Amino acid sequence: MTISETETAVADRATLDRAVAHLRAAKVALPTFAQLADPATIPAAILRSLAGVDPDASDPRNLFRVHWYGDAARTGRAAVPEHVVLPSTLTGVPSPIVVALGDRFPLIRAHKVLAAYACLAPRLVTGRFDPTSQKALWPSTGNYCRGGVAISRIMGCRGVAILPAGMSAERFRWLERWVADPSDIVRTPGTESNVKEIYDACRALARDPANVVLNQFSEYGNHLAHYAVTGPALGRVFEAAAAGHPGRRLAAFVSATGSAGTIGAGDWLKDAFGARIVAVEALECPTMLYNGFGEHNIQGIGDKHIPLIHNVMNTDVVVAVSDRSTDALGVLFDAEAGKRYLTERRGVDPAVVALLPAFGLSSICNVLAAIKTAKTLGLGEDDVIVTVATDGAAMYASEREKTLVRDFGGTFDAGRAEATFVQHLLAADAAHVLPLTPTDRTRIFNLGYFTWVEQQDVPLADFVARRDQAFWRGLRARIPAWDARIAEFNARTGVA
Repeated sequence: MTISETETAVADRATLDRAVAHLRAAKVALPTFAQLADPATIPAAILRSLAGVDPDASDPRNLFRVHWYGDAARTGRAAVPEHVVLPSTLTGVPSPIVVALGDRFPLIRAHKVLAAYACLAPRLVTGRFDPTSQKALWPSTGNYCRGGVAISRIMGCRGVAILPAGMSAERFRWLERWVADPSDIVRTPGTESNVKEIYDACRALARDPANVVLNQFSEYGNHLAHYAVTGPALGRVFEAAAAGHPGRRLAAFVSATGSAGTIGAGDWLKDAFGARIVAVEALECPTMLYNGFGEHNIQGIGDKHIPLIHNVMNTDVVVAVSDRSTDALGVLFDAEAGKRYLTERRGVDPAVVALLPAFGLSSICNVLAAIKTAKTLGLGEDDVIVTVATDGAAMYASEREKTLVRDFGGTFDAGRAEATFVQHLLAADAAHVLPLTPTDRTRIFNLGYFTWVEQQDVPLADFVARRDQAFWRGLRARIPAWDARIAEFNARTGVA
């Protein structure tokens, strides 16, 4: 069997039968990846039943909202994924920077819920996870474990969040409301850059066969969901931004690496539009850029290693952004004085300013990286850059308060707004940007060896196979195979 066949074949028929019975009793139908890529193909009866469902409720029907087409209310479906085109009055570059809004997703107001679904659903429908006896362990630096806990609860099984203790208070408050037991929140030492500590906790917990680790950094379902679902959605966003501008091209897709799931959409966008793929990391922990290390506060970018599912050899540019900039701009975009400054002094469209609270810390990081990419590559007004706002500002109120005290003496007025705009937006430059040569790609690829082969016991042959683009193209055969399994599963439950 090929690698893809081993991941799509039924591993244990008895486990599959128990999963079918369990989800039948819980009245859970599973959407296919094709339906999440094109929600217009979701059965009309399911769409009608969604009308009265709270998008934040643990209602199984919300699985059919785990796509990019949620409207602003998150109850209906938009014709084009919700997005904002950032003008040069805000960015200081002529290139349109188009940001897809992840806070339109259900349950957690972040697109990581898609990754969580993509990691658990294939295991359910192939008899690799027993919801009647096993716990799903979700290692994360914040949003993925929230998505995992939400998906687990909908599936009627235990979800365990494993995340650094230094993450935002809002994340922990959300988790406390959703977990089945307080012990299902496992706090590991450190912050964003302490991913190894998360892995260590997973290794210890996985000694119990009842605990199944769904590691977003190594689960190819994460990569494939973004290739098959996020990629086409962002393609629609680009086409909407290019409508009426016949000269526009998709110059680049920018994504903070984090687990390297979202950046998988870049593979699709490169295939479809020839877009360059730009990987982003924190300047305080420049692993790809300088083989560096350190701690930072761009929450949502777990780093100090290279994820197994990062298609490094297809990446074109690496950019580093400082957390001082993302922290400060988080205050600027949220404070009333900041919003007034942007509209009255900089001439930014109020409709754009009204959407800036949809940008969390890693979202701001993506925007800054897009600006730096435009300046480095000399992009013009016909060169569109697409990126994503992974989540909104709601998860970071406590972080903004810390920044307000640390950097602004507890007060944010027009003068501080101007200084912040000039220092962190207008002054964003080509420093810490590296267009990758084949040698650079090989260096970054090789860094992954120490995590995955030496520490996490990935066979060397499996690790090395990832150098070849044929490996990544071969993975894509899993998507229709998983969809066929999902259809079979739904037919057996009878819920759909």
